[in-house]
Amino acid sequence: MYEFDPMECPRCHSPMNVAVLGSGNGGLAVAFDYASHGHEVSLFDFEKFPGNIRAVQVNKGIYAEGQLEGFAPVVYAGHDIKKTCKNADLVMIVGPACSTRPFAQTARRCIQDGQIIIVCPGSCCGSLEFMNGVGLTIGETEVTVAETSTLPYAVRGTGPGRIRVFLKLTAGLLLAAIPASRTGEVLERIKDVYPSFKPAKNVMQTSLQNANPVIHPSISIANAALIERTGGDFFFYHDGVTPAVGRLVKAVDEERIAIGKKLGLEVIPDPEMGLTQGYMKEATYDAGYSKAPGFEGIKAQPRLDYRYFHEDVGYGLVFLTDLARQLGVETPVMEAVIKVASILMDRDYMFEKKRTMESLGIAGKSPGELDTLLA
Repeated sequence: MYEFDPMECPRCHSPMNVAVLGSGNGGLAVAFDYASHGHEVSLFDFEKFPGNIRAVQVNKGIYAEGQLEGFAPVVYAGHDIKKTCKNADLVMIVGPACSTRPFAQTARRCIQDGQIIIVCPGSCCGSLEFMNGVGLTIGETEVTVAETSTLPYAVRGTGPGRIRVFLKLTAGLLLAAIPASRTGEVLERIKDVYPSFKPAKNVMQTSLQNANPVIHPSISIANAALIERTGGDFFFYHDGVTPAVGRLVKAVDEERIAIGKKLGLEVIPDPEMGLTQGYMKEATYDAGYSKAPGFEGIKAQPRLDYRYFHEDVGYGLVFLTDLARQLGVETPVMEAVIKVASILMDRDYMFEKKRTMESLGIAGKSPGELDTLLA
């Protein structure tokens, strides 16, 4: 039996070596925040993503404006995974769902006992995906893998190595480890930077509470012509959500909530979560988004060929519908969104099966079996 005593863990209350894998806007925000709190941060990305890495190398750190502001030093930024992860107490995996497996396979040779690894956000059981990619077995490793329900920032890039943080969330944040008995250790380790994270029952709850597959594909489909015509020169939420669009988002959300209910999990409707997190001022599916102060200034994607389809449909909605079929929950609206997105992008997201129960190693398991496995 794995037991954690925070009084026996000196690293929980002292500066850590933190490795951040992923140099996108989210990765820069995580790296900036940890460095600002006095931790030594190393930043990694693959060679095909050199822009922010090169800028952070030159500047020796990251510049931020908005709710997080100033300059934070980074001790290493580059493409050497061994140098990034060597002696790291905490490894943060920050990127889209498609990056989780490549990061796992790259980091496999340098993961060390005692490390905590957090997939942020887990998106669709990203923690299980990472464990499978590294070759870890649930409950039989001294490495602790966890995931968050969402990225704790609304953030956009303003230039190489520079970000604007519209909002750092202080509520509505969930985290779960695999197994869930280790969640307390992870929360204790990160509480100086993220004191607002709360324990989820398990990683199914963190995954289901992520609303990106609910909101991004629906709004993108409804605004497809505008995105193509303007190159995304409009505000995604403030201009892109009308009452009709809100009804589509709500229909998808209701199916997500039904999946959670079948697993015995409470999944909070997205407008209610948005109100809790500080994005919104009212918990509605139309004006809640179109008048949300937390979404102010956030432009639409520059093209349809973007993660709002490739990640949130190809991974997120495919994951959710496959889980629903395993549980006996009908999801006709989600399946329709997948079909329409596939037509728009001239590809078959359902056929591609980027993230399924089989690929995660949990196919055929009942709600009770999943609960026992992840507890």
